[in-house]
Amino acid sequence: MNLVTLQNYRCFRERQEARLAPLTFLVGENSTGKTSFLALVRALREVAFESRVPDFRQQPYDLGTFSEIAYNRARGGAKSFEAGFSRKISAMSARLGRLVDELVSFAVTFEPRNAAPYPTKRRLSADERCLEVTQDTIRFSVSDRETTIPAPERLLPGGVDQLDPPFMYVALWHWPMFVLSEQSPGHTPERAFDPLTETEMEDISELAAALPRLISHSRNLSHTFAGAPVRSMPKRTYDPSRPFQDPEGEYIPTLLANMSRHSPDEWQNLKGALEEFGKASGLFNEITVERLGNGEGAPFQLQVRKSNGRLKGRWRNLIDVGYGVSQTLPVLIELLREDHASMFLLQQPEVHLHPMAQAALGSLFCQIASWNRQIIVETHSDYILNRVFMDVRDRKTNLKPEDISILYFEPGEQDVKIHSIGLDEYGNIENPPLHYRQFFMDETRRFIGL
Repeated sequence: MNLVTLQNYRCFRERQEARLAPLTFLVGENSTGKTSFLALVRALREVAFESRVPDFRQQPYDLGTFSEIAYNRARGGAKSFEAGFSRKISAMSARLGRLVDELVSFAVTFEPRNAAPYPTKRRLSADERCLEVTQDTIRFSVSDRETTIPAPERLLPGGVDQLDPPFMYVALWHWPMFVLSEQSPGHTPERAFDPLTETEMEDISELAAALPRLISHSRNLSHTFAGAPVRSMPKRTYDPSRPFQDPEGEYIPTLLANMSRHSPDEWQNLKGALEEFGKASGLFNEITVERLGNGEGAPFQLQVRKSNGRLKGRWRNLIDVGYGVSQTLPVLIELLREDHASMFLLQQPEVHLHPMAQAALGSLFCQIASWNRQIIVETHSDYILNRVFMDVRDRKTNLKPEDISILYFEPGEQDVKIHSIGLDEYGNIENPPLHYRQFFMDETRRFIGL
C-alpha cells in the first residue's frame, strides 16, 4: 500500500490521506486513532485481497459495533464510512507494447449489517478505467463512457463472513465475456448497449488484469501479523501443544520448541538472528530450548544467557530475566522467521524495553523493511525513531528517506487530522506541522530554565 484514504471512520470525519512507506510510524497523543488506523489497514487487505468481510472486533483490535466505528460525533452519526488505498504497479500496456507504471486504487464503502460494518460497495480504478461493484449492480466506465448492469446472481456473496466467490475478481473477468456476448452478431441485447471500440476493449482487458496484478505484487497476503501492545506472559515450564497464532504471542514457545525438534536448520537460522539482536540490544547473548525429557510430549523451557566478554553467564529461565525479553520475542520472531508476513502492524513494541533495546528495534525495523516487507508501527519511543533517522542518514541499509513515513495524529475539537511527514537526505524531519513535538519542546525549555 502506498496511500490510505478514510472518511467518517472513528475519530476521522473529513476525508484523510495517509502516505504509507516500507517503514511507517504512527505517532501522537493517546486516543487519537492510531490503533483504529491499524485496524483499518488490516480490514482493507482482507476486503481487497482475500474477499472477506473484515471483523472489526478481531483481536488485537476490538472497535465495537458499527455505531461505535462510524464517526458518531455528528447528530445521528454517519450512515456509512469509506476507506481505500492505492499502489503503483508495473503493468504491460497493450497499446504501448511495454511496461508502464500504473496507479491502481481500491475503495470500499461500509454500511451496517447486523450491527457490524459490511462492505456494500467496492471500486477498482486505474487511469480512466473504473469498475464498481455493489450488491445489485456492476458499473464499468472507460473514459467518458459508462455502463451499468444488474449483478449476475452467481456473483452475489455466498456467506456472512466470506464474499464468495471473490466478487470483484469474478466480475472483472466476466465483464469482457459479457461485453462480447452482448455485441455478438444476431444477439438482441436486453438493454441498450453501444458497441465498444477496440481501444475500449483493450482498456477493459487491462483493468480486468489490474486486481490479480495488484495481488501478485503483495506476497503472503493471507499472513498479516498484527501484534498486541501487551504480549505473552512467560512460564517456567511449557507443555507441547499445537501453536495457534495470537496477537499476544502465547504460541511463541511452542513454535520454537517444534522448530528446534522438526526443522533444525530453520531453528539455527532463527536462533542466530535472535542472538544477533539480543547482543545489539543488551537483552541476551544466547537463547535455547531446554527439553525436560526425550519424548515428543515432554515439557520444555525457554532459557537465555548473557555473556561478559569471554565470561559466559549461566542459563536462566525466561521467567527469571524480566519482562523485556519475553515481551519482545513475539515481535522479533515474526519479523525474523522464514515464513514471514508481508505486512506487520505493531503496537508499542517498546513496552518494557530499555532505551538501548528500543534503539536496536529501530535498526531491526530498517533491516526488515529493506527486504521488501511493509512495517507500520504505533510508537511513543523517541529512541526507535531517532535510531531509524540515523540509520537512514548513515545508509546502514538500502532504505532511502522516501522509504520512511511518519504519520502524526493531531487531535482537534471534533476530529483528528493525520499529517504525513517525511525525511530529508540527512535524516531530518521535513516540514513538520506546527504542534508536532510541542510537548517535548515545552519540557526542554522548562528544563533549561527558559
